Amino acid sequence: MSRRPPRPPAGGDRQPEPSHPGAAGSDGPVDPDDIADPAHPADPGGTGDVADPADPGVMADPADQADPAAAGVGGDPADAGGTGDPGGTGDPGGTGDPGGTGDPGGTGDPGGTGDPGGTGDPGGTGDPGGTGDPGGTGDPGDTAGAAPYTERTGRVAAARRLTRRPGREEARAFLAEGPQAVAEALALATARPGAVRMLFGTEEALARHADLAALARRAGVPVSAVTPRAAAGLSETTAPQGLVAVCRYVDVALAEAFAAPPAGLAVLLAAVRDPGNAGTVLRSADAAGAGAVVFAADSVDPYNGKAVRASAGSLFHLPVVRDADLAAAVAAARGAGLAVLAADSSGEADLDNLADDGTLGRPTAWLFGNEARGLPPAAAALADSRVRIPIHGRAESLNLAAAAAVCLFASARAQRRPAGNRSGKIANPGVPVPPRAMP
Repeated sequence: MSRRPPRPPAGGDRQPEPSHPGAAGSDGPVDPDDIADPAHPADPGGTGDVADPADPGVMADPADQADPAAAGVGGDPADAGGTGDPGGTGDPGGTGDPGGTGDPGGTGDPGGTGDPGGTGDPGGTGDPGGTGDPGGTGDPGDTAGAAPYTERTGRVAAARRLTRRPGREEARAFLAEGPQAVAEALALATARPGAVRMLFGTEEALARHADLAALARRAGVPVSAVTPRAAAGLSETTAPQGLVAVCRYVDVALAEAFAAPPAGLAVLLAAVRDPGNAGTVLRSADAAGAGAVVFAADSVDPYNGKAVRASAGSLFHLPVVRDADLAAAVAAARGAGLAVLAADSSGEADLDNLADDGTLGRPTAWLFGNEARGLPPAAAALADSRVRIPIHGRAESLNLAAAAAVCLFASARAQRRPAGNRSGKIANPGVPVPPRAMP
């Protein structure tokens, strides 16, 4: 009897997705996976990419189709190895099992039923990535000293699904990649247990960032070593950094974000589609001291990998609202005592003039629109005033991320001037300002 050819590894031929052109704040193409599509109400991700045949790392294991939460991230205790698991617990010859009854490697084979780990089976009972892994969801244990997880390990495959919006919505979790984002996520997990579910890292990355691995363990976050190929499968860049945290959603309800005046400054995003721009605006809002960032329902998902990366950890610092109704968001900002200003290249008010007359010194919610088309007329009409940024050179305009930074820091500066100096004049002229100490 001939041996059945082995099943190719899930996601084995997938190459890392190239970085998005907008990741540094430029106006790149829209990522349709992260924009809600009203034509597909059953698909929370917009484009219907629930089972992508071109992506063998998303739903390659038939056992995972019966387990929506997948082994490890969602944690299905009833799935001890599923019918499609080649080394599943108690499956002496299950459906599609290479070690099945008619297979020469069956029950009499050293890698068969009697082998607790199954020879070469990355998902077997004795494998660190198996269903019985002590580093599972809610278990503070980790896999220190164990063989690194591969791209076929259940936990890695489950985390891989979080690179798509349907997978994120199902698990209510997302990925934060790189030492900066991971550090901020773990800082939140220290104050809010459960904010981070798992930390994956290559052996090299975990050694290089041993302080983060130690911080994760102190916060009760399982730490698991993965192979470089597995790390690449969790990354959305051409140069994976080898360190990825699985994080719970951090967004809040609109009413919660505006329950108290949000530090005198807030951001409302309408139809912002580029994840790099969205993440950069979030980072600028954090740096300017904003108290809330609201993503209207027609904007990109803030948990998109490019948006998370562009925010550089700021996603974990301030209240973020997603899928909000824009009119309701404007009403909530006004109810919290904020004036609403819309950034518009054809606006009737000049930003410099508003800084000079003291208007920017008042609590303000800035409304920003689409990178290419700006604010729709209906959205601009919701604002108290439309504000243009004066262009002193020959440039046609500023892109969204740059314009948002200019407006937010103009407000931040005006709000921090002494109460008696709101006219825009420099206090104590001639007094040298000492340089800011660099960290």
